Amino acid sequence: MSATDTKALIAEAIERLGSEVPSLRQLKLVIRLELPSRGGDAPIWRVEVPGPKVDRDPAGDARLDVTIQRQQFNELAREGTLRQWAKAYEQGHVKVTGDSSVVKLLASVVQRQLVRTK
Repeated sequence: MSATDTKALIAEAIERLGSEVPSLRQLKLVIRLELPSRGGDAPIWRVEVPGPKVDRDPAGDARLDVTIQRQQFNELAREGTLRQWAKAYEQGHVKVTGDSSVVKLLASVVQRQLVRTK
């Protein structure tokens, strides 16, 4: 998959999650997204929201770090719902670290949305 395709896929994932959780669209945040693959290559992407603005960059200004295996990301980005993302997080496929207040805020917003959609 080319870098252009990956950028589009990242933007698609952000848009999909934003449509399911409208309050996430208002969040101003820089995310460091790491997509390791089996070959050992782990490209790092800087994702700025709202927007999203996606660049292949180390994202030194990121307040949130997200790591997910490339294959898992591809599946979730194309068709994943918020519930599927949350399940992948619970199973350890998606790792989220960074500024603890941002991580807690994000967890709270996601939990409230999951409760609403039950």
